Amino acid sequence: MEMSHQGGAEAESLLRPDQRSAVVTSQGTRSGRWDVGENEKLPFLRNEPVKLTPAWEGSNLPNDTLNLKGIAMDLAPPKDKWNLIFLTLILHGLGTLTAWNMFITAKDYFVVYKLANAPFYAKGFLPYVGWACQTPNLLFSWFNVFVKIGGNLTTRIVWSLIMEVLVFVVTVILAMVDSSEWPVTFFWITVVSVFILNAFNAVFQNSVYGVAARLPPQYTGAVVLGSNICGTLVVLLNWLSETFTSSYRTSAIYYFIGGMFVLLICFDTYFALPLNRFYRYHETLQERTMRVNPALAATANQNANPAKQRPPYGTIFKQSWVQLYNVFIVFFVTLAIFPEVHSNIKPITPDFLGHNFTKLTCFLTFNLTAMIGNLTASCWQFPGPRWLSIFTTMRLAFIPLFLVCNFIPTERTLPVLVRNDWLYWLLAVILGWSSGHGSSLGMMYVSGTVAPEHASTAGMIGGAMLVTGIVAGITFSSICRTLVSLDVWRSL
Repeated sequence: MEMSHQGGAEAESLLRPDQRSAVVTSQGTRSGRWDVGENEKLPFLRNEPVKLTPAWEGSNLPNDTLNLKGIAMDLAPPKDKWNLIFLTLILHGLGTLTAWNMFITAKDYFVVYKLANAPFYAKGFLPYVGWACQTPNLLFSWFNVFVKIGGNLTTRIVWSLIMEVLVFVVTVILAMVDSSEWPVTFFWITVVSVFILNAFNAVFQNSVYGVAARLPPQYTGAVVLGSNICGTLVVLLNWLSETFTSSYRTSAIYYFIGGMFVLLICFDTYFALPLNRFYRYHETLQERTMRVNPALAATANQNANPAKQRPPYGTIFKQSWVQLYNVFIVFFVTLAIFPEVHSNIKPITPDFLGHNFTKLTCFLTFNLTAMIGNLTASCWQFPGPRWLSIFTTMRLAFIPLFLVCNFIPTERTLPVLVRNDWLYWLLAVILGWSSGHGSSLGMMYVSGTVAPEHASTAGMIGGAMLVTGIVAGITFSSICRTLVSLDVWRSL
């Protein structure tokens, strides 16, 4: 009876809700989870649906750790389908130099048509416009690196594009009106407009490089590629507008409207970036790195509160100074020659290419070969980061080589040594290709020399060094007329 009573009690206990997970062995002993609490729930043995409480996601783990879709993306990162993001950054690279290329390529419109009654200002048009374009670009680029302008990258890009479009509207209106009675006033209005235009373009350019730095290195190269494509497209646009219109006035109206259209496309496509899985994936990677690395998170939040920890600029410069030098020297040499010296070189043979000599050998050749150089850099990373400085320093030889071409033949006292038009054109081809190839490699290598969390800042510093090289080159080009016209050369 005692055994029977004990067995009955044990069987009864198996039916109790708080002990259903126990197992009775053949010897009558109990094993498993027998000592459970009265309040412990055992949902897996019930017939009721499982209820998920907020505690299911109440851990301190990052959201993407709990997100199985995010884990799957880690195992198989999304690809840039149809290269949409690459093409979008090419377009934005094109937009970063639209303003600069539009004004320097329309040289005949300003010099021959609008400033015909002001020869002094016509003669100095390119240097003035160069300084007006690049001085605000220089100031704002460095200001944007060290002092964060309020708002995130989206705010900067959107408002800078809006202001650029408005300035282009003013430029189109100026093309419509007759300014022959006030050419000097027109000149200064143009210079001020260019200054304002490029002040906002500086913010846009550096923000685009900051966006590209979050992605793999070739996407920074896409921005540089777009900037080089810009020159070629602007030259073709200028050529078409002059070919299919009957006057400088009509040509300029269509020409500048075309530039405004490019900026509007940049505006629209920027908002399409977050819709792309590839772009969102790399944004998620950056956010994850920020959660893991508190120092990076503090750096990224500077826009909201500049008093927080700032990027280690000293470390970034120390790690990337060689590539920053490469970026600077490439653009210094290029802008020392193009467009001021390059566009004022005349043919040795008078009928060589006719009236298209400058358009073909200068603007089209430089921009087209620079674009090709950018493409070769994407496919062929040579020289590597260690030897690129030799390649870029060797380009300094282009400055004296172009000065001994037929530059300003009516004013120069320095003898012309390059007396073959084909040889000059070959120099132009090499100049353009080496500019595109070297600048693209330099910008790609800059972000790769620092830790991933500092890549965006390094990319922005690289953009600022790019503009510094441009301004230094433009400044040097302004004294080239004087250099080849010194009296000391008369004795040679």
